[in-house]
Amino acid sequence: MIRIKEVTTKQEQKRFIDFPLELYKGNDCFVPPLYGDEKKMFKPDFVYNETCDIISFLAYDGERVVGRIQGIIQKDANRKNNEKRVRFNRFDAIDDQIVADALFAAVEEWALSKGMDTACGPLGFSDLEREGLLIEGFDQLSTFEEQYNAAYYQKLIENCGYEKEVDWTESKLYLPDEGAETLEKMTDFVMKRYKLHFGEAKNVNDFIEKYSDEFFALLDKGYEDIYGTVPFTEGMKKQLITSFKLIVDLKHVAVILDENDRVICMGICFPSIARAVQKSKGKLTPAALVRLLKAIKKPEIIDLGLIAVEPEYMNRGVSTIFSTELIKMLRRDNIKYAETNLNLESNFAIQNQWKRFKEVKHKRRRAFVKKLV
Repeated sequence: MIRIKEVTTKQEQKRFIDFPLELYKGNDCFVPPLYGDEKKMFKPDFVYNETCDIISFLAYDGERVVGRIQGIIQKDANRKNNEKRVRFNRFDAIDDQIVADALFAAVEEWALSKGMDTACGPLGFSDLEREGLLIEGFDQLSTFEEQYNAAYYQKLIENCGYEKEVDWTESKLYLPDEGAETLEKMTDFVMKRYKLHFGEAKNVNDFIEKYSDEFFALLDKGYEDIYGTVPFTEGMKKQLITSFKLIVDLKHVAVILDENDRVICMGICFPSIARAVQKSKGKLTPAALVRLLKAIKKPEIIDLGLIAVEPEYMNRGVSTIFSTELIKMLRRDNIKYAETNLNLESNFAIQNQWKRFKEVKHKRRRAFVKKLV
């Protein structure tokens, strides 16, 4: 008999966080989030408490945890899109349809009691969170920014009545065999034509002081119509800046300014820390910190993080500049490849941009949707 219990106690919170770590123990592709970040979800001052209603459930078979799920009503997203949606996230379960049915029923019942009419996901509190269900690429190492899941999850979710809403692809980008010189010439042409130049900073703190406000404004404009995004709150900005300080290296950042020193494009790449946090199950132990520092100083892989372009420059070849800078990053630091993280399959501009590289599409993720009324 499967029993569903809302997470309310400290012990249940711990079991909720620990369940995927136990489920994927020994899986070489699973990369945990930072354990401390997951604990923050249950604190009164959690950054998303102002914009979200949140509920978490555990599924028990006797006293054994066999699944978990989280329901999120993202009020800013619902207002922006004039919708009544609940998001499901952090769904993990053994391969048992009864368990999945019970977990999704709990979230859907809660959502209906809150006046929602549609369920979708996996989506987090914002697009800064892990999102999308892995449906291809189960033999590939997950990035730190995205979640790994077993292949059977898709079947469990679809059997609960969910259908595809959007897909994302993820790619490995290797240095191109040819065409880099042509890209550099195009970059020079675009820079001169529109009187653009690169922004500089002495260090990370100087970078944040100079560019963070404009960057967040640029992200809000550039990401406004992208699936699953929400406007930045002050709490979200602070959280992102804290993460930025932890792992970024300015040599993996490109800032492009116009003649008035206005930010019109920014791309941020992060050193891959997937292997660094794997062994410690996401906990920042002394050994994990040593691995983390090594990964930051001498990365073998870089993950593409946030890329934003001022809308008026979208069709002016600015993407060529970022591609050229990415090639320089790969060459200069002898990086094996860059990994794109999630790109909507319908975002043809970004999909076409990666054709300038030797591209290997190695993962696909999906967001599902279900009408509740």
